[in-house]
Amino acid sequence: MKKVIKIAFFLLFAFSIYLPCNVWAEEKNTVTLGGEPFSVNLFCDGVLVIGTQIVQNKNPAEDAGIKQNDIITFANGEKIISNEQLQEIIEDSGGEELNLTIKRGEESIYTTLYPEEDPQGNYKAGMWIRDSAAGIGTITFYSQDLEGFCGLGHGICDKDTGTLMPLATGDVDISYITSVTKSTDGCVGKLNGYFQDYDIGTALSNNENGLYGTMTKWKESGQIIEIGTKSEVQTGPALVYATIEGSVPKSYNAEIININEENATRNLVIRITDETLLDKTGGIVQGMSGSPIVQNGKLVGAVTHVMIDNVEYGYGIFAENMLRELEETCKNMS
Repeated sequence: MKKVIKIAFFLLFAFSIYLPCNVWAEEKNTVTLGGEPFSVNLFCDGVLVIGTQIVQNKNPAEDAGIKQNDIITFANGEKIISNEQLQEIIEDSGGEELNLTIKRGEESIYTTLYPEEDPQGNYKAGMWIRDSAAGIGTITFYSQDLEGFCGLGHGICDKDTGTLMPLATGDVDISYITSVTKSTDGCVGKLNGYFQDYDIGTALSNNENGLYGTMTKWKESGQIIEIGTKSEVQTGPALVYATIEGSVPKSYNAEIININEENATRNLVIRITDETLLDKTGGIVQGMSGSPIVQNGKLVGAVTHVMIDNVEYGYGIFAENMLRELEETCKNMS
């Protein structure tokens, strides 16, 4: 079976000694402001099924009840960690049954797959799978107390199926932005850059509120800022910190248009008003996901999505929600 490893394109996208986890250590929840672009290589917890296909007039995967978005975690009792590993198990089966464990949502499913021999004498399962993803996003903040970082403000999903990638682990490095593909209404642009060999940490949680992980290096300098609570966020002027060249963020003028505390992930509607940023990016581009939103000297949110039909506008998530998500990641590590 042909190996399928594709780059997942994100919607809008695309440091010190170990200390005990100490959540809410200070009376004021202070963090180090982000805004830097980062590169991430995610490795799945299992392999994600992105489609099935016919092999010699049969569909082995479909016959086994396997569906798109299923995650194969075990084959004949062996933990699956890569496309190549599962491909080898299928090929070595000689067409004999394979006992698979599949995660479908919160449910674990057990099924038997019978690989089919193709005209070249190779055994195939009749499915397309993916075991990794890569892309560029923006760091929202770093927490020395929690020894962690967070970014994106939304989950990393498979670009073909829209399924949240089942993260096992991931390497995170600071990126260098070389150019910008400008956004226009109806066509979202992107930040273009490359991975620098500057590891900042390991991604441990990929969920609907963003990407979260632990730090291997502490950011040596940066603006210390207080997290603003939801009740402190107001409609009106704000700043967005983004990097559109190199690896050093700058602040740009924006406006918070609307606030929605009820929505789990789209808490803010924002508009880019800075003429310099509009001239270079057209508004919001892929790669700006996670860009910090600062209002009245406090970090209140992060950019998450662009409005495709009007790229000067986008959505954001409360920074308070991201901090609590980072707290949970830290707790799960202890």
